[in-house]
Formats: sequence, structure tokens, C-alpha cells
Amino acid sequence: MSDGASGREVFISAEQLRGDMDSAQPLCIIDLSKPEVYAAGHVPGALPVAENRVVATRKPVGGLLPADPDLTTLFSELGITAETRVVAYDDQGNSRSGRLLWTLEVIGHNQAAILDGGLGAWRDAGFIASRDPVPVPAVSQYPARARPEAQAGKEWILDHLGDPGVVFVDVRTPEEYRGEDVRSARGGHIPGAVNYNWLLSQDPARHRALRPGRELRAELEALGVTADKQIVVYCQTHMRSSHTFLLLRQLGFEHLRGYPGAWSDWGNDPGMPVET
Repeated sequence: MSDGASGREVFISAEQLRGDMDSAQPLCIIDLSKPEVYAAGHVPGALPVAENRVVATRKPVGGLLPADPDLTTLFSELGITAETRVVAYDDQGNSRSGRLLWTLEVIGHNQAAILDGGLGAWRDAGFIASRDPVPVPAVSQYPARARPEAQAGKEWILDHLGDPGVVFVDVRTPEEYRGEDVRSARGGHIPGAVNYNWLLSQDPARHRALRPGRELRAELEALGVTADKQIVVYCQTHMRSSHTFLLLRQLGFEHLRGYPGAWSDWGNDPGMPVET
């Protein structure tokens, strides 16, 4: 993001990542791309992590937060400690890496960033992509404990429907939002939610890196998404909306929650109210 950012720097450039590699701070680079994409070339030293390690599924609901022991195992296997800086990227517009960073925020680990533009931006900056296997790191002891502050579940949302201090941001496509593209038992959106397609925040000419911050802030403010309110983001399984959560964090929004399970949870529950 080139301007308009006033919060924690979550999206970093390839040059910034290269500088992190020379830092004395412990660094863990994570590649959440498909295995074949990772094998064809990755940021040197990047560790491959499968998407199913950062989400849980209880059909028909997907995109749930894994249990604390599962997250403890994952982050310990990656050698992460409280002092480790984590930088992640993927081949899906950074929705997977966004979900990883949101999960880290849920457990209170804020020393983390996304490589904006992913491997394409890394190569465009003149840095090499490696095919070499990465040594397995020494296992750490990372006690992952999910905190409620960055989450919103159905009960919390029901309690805040109609609250003027809360804005629900549906980052799915307009067709999903309107109930024309149905991916759960019911289509539509949470009552009162505004629609901001997450793809609008990205520049396809720059490997889907973020567009300028001032432009994004203006678009969000036009929808009533302002920093003085509590913002809840969701999509189908809180993958795309994790990226938006982090975008808002970078723009300086402090009162943020993500909805794990998202529409796959809400739309599959006949007791939840729906708008189309």
C-alpha cells in the first residue's frame, strides 16, 4: 500500500522482506501456496504450510478456528516463539496468508506481515525464487490460546444487529451478497451488512497487491465503514474477509472482529435472519 496507511504495517514490500532477512530478529517465512506452486519456486527459506492447517471444518460449516492444541502444534512445528516475526504469502491473492495472520492476531501474536503481491512482487523486485528444500526448523514450545477480542460469533452478531456503532462488512461478490450465487443452504447476507468485494482492494496489474490506501479509505467511508465504529468482516468461510480485516488494521482501524465460519455458518442455520 503506497499511501493512506496509519495503522500497524501489515502488508510489506519485497524489499522490506529482504531487509527482514538480514535482521537479528528471528524470522519465519510461510508459503501457503498450492504444493505444486511452492515446488516451482518460493521465497528462499519459506516453509510450506497447507491451508487445512489454519482452518477447521465441521460440515456444512468451514473456515472455523482450529482448536488451541492444533494451533500450538502448528506454530511449534514452525519453530515460532513470541519473539519471531512471521511473514506469509500465497498464490490466492493472500487470502490464505491473511487467514494465517488473523489467526496469529487471535492468539495475540502481532509481529506478523503479508508479502504484498506475493511471489510475483518478490520476483519483480529482482530477487530469486528458490526450488531448494528448506530445512525443518527446530521445534519450539508455542502455547496458542485463542482470545475472543478479534472474533464475532452468531450470538455476538445477533446481539448487535441494528447497533449504530457496529458495521457488518460482507466482502463476498455482489452476487453472493444479493443471494444470487448461493453457496450455503440459503443465500443473502446478514441484515444491515454493507458489501465491499475484497477484490476491489487489489491491483491486478501488480500481482494483486493493495491499491493506494487513500483510495481504499474513501471507498470504505462511503459505505459507512469508519474507524470510530466496531467493524465485523465476513465472507463465505472467513478467508477473503481475513485479508480485509488486515487491510483495515493497516488503515488504522482498531475495533475489528472477524467471523470464523462466516456465511457457511450463518447461511446454513435456519434460525438466523437473512436479507437479500
